[in-house]
Amino acid sequence: MYSKLLALAALSWLVAPMHADSPARTIAVENGTGLEFVQVVPETGTYRGHQALRLVQAPNATAEGGALVNGVEFKDGTIDVDVAGLPGAGSNVAARGFVGIAFRSSAHAAAFECFYIRPTNGRADDQLRRNHSTQYVSEPGFPWQKLREEHPGVYESYVDLETGAWSHLHVEVEGVRARLFVNGAPQPALIVNDLKRGSVAGQLGLWVGAGTEAHFRNLQITAR
Repeated sequence: MYSKLLALAALSWLVAPMHADSPARTIAVENGTGLEFVQVVPETGTYRGHQALRLVQAPNATAEGGALVNGVEFKDGTIDVDVAGLPGAGSNVAARGFVGIAFRSSAHAAAFECFYIRPTNGRADDQLRRNHSTQYVSEPGFPWQKLREEHPGVYESYVDLETGAWSHLHVEVEGVRARLFVNGAPQPALIVNDLKRGSVAGQLGLWVGAGTEAHFRNLQITAR
């Protein structure tokens, strides 16, 4: 059972800043501490046998949000996280269980890069839906609708996913290039060669889309 986290957004506890030569380190997001919650309601508990952080969009949310890791600046390196996403209670037919990782975020998630997955698309009978299983966005200037309309098929791709199951995301970032690997695959599911915010540093975040019940665990970061 999940227990609600009260006023965690106001906690002053911070994770120690990272440096360019940092070794791999784990951020205990499962505890819900050291995070700034943006447009979401957080809970901690157990999901499919693992301690996890659960995020759903806040009832009064005006945009999609998530949880930023306080005190961590990231520019180049790798990000690993286990995620699970499924359509939330009361969501509409367009809900896909959107869940992912944001990086190089500005303060309070005003702008960020993001890779996310759409778990219900992974095994859909509709091939076009399958082709939209992974997605890159750069908010607020390059949402998925704009990228799909102007560059169809370039910023999204297929990968096998199971709704509600734990999936491992591995992201490699260098300069204006980023690659998304899913569930330990040796080849990337999605490659982006022109990150829209350029080669900048920023915060890391756990990202959740509208109508989604999202779960997160095992966040690891290696900075280059």
